[in-house]
Amino acid sequence: MFVYNSLNSYLKKRFVKKIYKLSVDCGFTCPNRDGSKGVGGCVFCSQGGSGEFASKGNDILNQLEDAKQRIKNKVKGNAGYICYFQSFTNTYAPVEKLRKLYYSVLNIKDIVAISIATRPDCLPDDVLNLLGELNKKIPVFVELGLQTSNEITANIINRCYENSCFSQAVEKLNKLNIEVIAHVIIGLPGENIQDYVNSVKYASECGIKGIKLQLLHVLKNTALEKMNYTPLTMDEYFYALKCCIENIPPEIVIHRLTGDGDKKILIKPLWSGNKHNVLNKLKNYMEENNVIQGSALNGQN
Repeated sequence: MFVYNSLNSYLKKRFVKKIYKLSVDCGFTCPNRDGSKGVGGCVFCSQGGSGEFASKGNDILNQLEDAKQRIKNKVKGNAGYICYFQSFTNTYAPVEKLRKLYYSVLNIKDIVAISIATRPDCLPDDVLNLLGELNKKIPVFVELGLQTSNEITANIINRCYENSCFSQAVEKLNKLNIEVIAHVIIGLPGENIQDYVNSVKYASECGIKGIKLQLLHVLKNTALEKMNYTPLTMDEYFYALKCCIENIPPEIVIHRLTGDGDKKILIKPLWSGNKHNVLNKLKNYMEENNVIQGSALNGQN
């Protein structure tokens, strides 16, 4: 039996209560869109910058309240929340703007941590200093989009930075005691099982504390939509996940095993659109193959 370190177990142990993420959109862009690194973004990235499910609006406090209301029927008893800066590149702005945004959530009731999605090439020293300062007041997680360790694939998907940029960013964040969560996509054009496994191994060796594994979706109005791309079947994806999980060290927290694209813009694979069905079948598949979620370091729960 292989027991992996699940996010639910990790958060319950750390915060001693159920934790939910509240996604917000603060109007950021990306250096891979505005021309400073590239244009058009990564080939899979939608017009919403991977933040279709984030709350929208000018005021972050209102966005958080709106996000709470949308999940209120799921919340039972005492709970805490992570403010997730999700859409686009959330350190790609002047540091004083970032300071104002990040600090604005510190005193909100039940916010126990901040999670910031960004690129490893968008962490200049002044931003790193701000994150280190913030991390002394509230736990900060930084989510970095590696996607793949295959440099050839990275060029195909228009990632616009080298692997060394990722490893250096993880090293700098680790020195600040900030937990780094790597994003790895399964099913990128031209890749196979060995590529997926190599990517999770590479990210793990860089010193990450968490990882998100994500199925590649084809969404409307993306460059990927125009490519001759065949997505993974459900069985192929489940097998790839199993292989990846078995190569992730037990101390690394697995934050996500899949994700669902917005049905309004999802082109393929259509099987991924039924999230409830996918998660149920995935749970059964993993149990049948003796891969169990829990806390690999501190026993199952």
